[in-house]
Amino acid sequence: MKILRIDSSAQTEAGQSRHLADRIIDRLTDTGKPFDVTVRDLNNPLPLLDHAWINANSTPEEDRTDQQKDVLALSDTLIAEIDAADTLIIGAPVYNFSIPASLKLWIDLICRARKTFAYSDTGPKGLLSGKTAIVCFASGGTDFGSDIDFASGYLRHILGFVGITDVTFVVANRHFMDDTAIARAEGEVDAWVDQLDQPNDDRLRPAAKAGVN
Repeated sequence: MKILRIDSSAQTEAGQSRHLADRIIDRLTDTGKPFDVTVRDLNNPLPLLDHAWINANSTPEEDRTDQQKDVLALSDTLIAEIDAADTLIIGAPVYNFSIPASLKLWIDLICRARKTFAYSDTGPKGLLSGKTAIVCFASGGTDFGSDIDFASGYLRHILGFVGITDVTFVVANRHFMDDTAIARAEGEVDAWVDQLDQPNDDRLRPAAKAGVN
């Protein structure tokens, strides 16, 4: 069982999305089932896309110069991390009604035609299928799924765009205003882990969805 954990909260100690991701890992450890975790902490900043990156990505792979390959090397690494994982745990705090800039940079670097999605006569097709994702959604005041929540719908869409359609949200909703929000989200984590069905191929897959979807 291989997990890719992606943290995007700027808070390293008090971030609630990190707390929920920690709880998932702790609860999985309690089950005694073996798993490996790769951590990608986006507090270690990723570069902005620039002209050199766009030009390198637009050049056919067989025609790329060594310099262009170097420009795309980090993107290739990020995609390889997803390829190697069965399940993604994504920490997604809400900043100004949307996702953190660091998480958007990660998305920009992993959304690449012919590597993570492809265009066809029927439209785009995600190439990262067969994986699950659990999103640790934490908002201080933005109501999950509301008209001012520009984070959860976008994340569900972009994950589906690259082929990851089995997505569960655990939600610490409006926790600045609701003292019970964190405890409820912790309960959603526990329910998700408790309902895990361990198939023969050792992938993490819940038997039923937990939390708010």
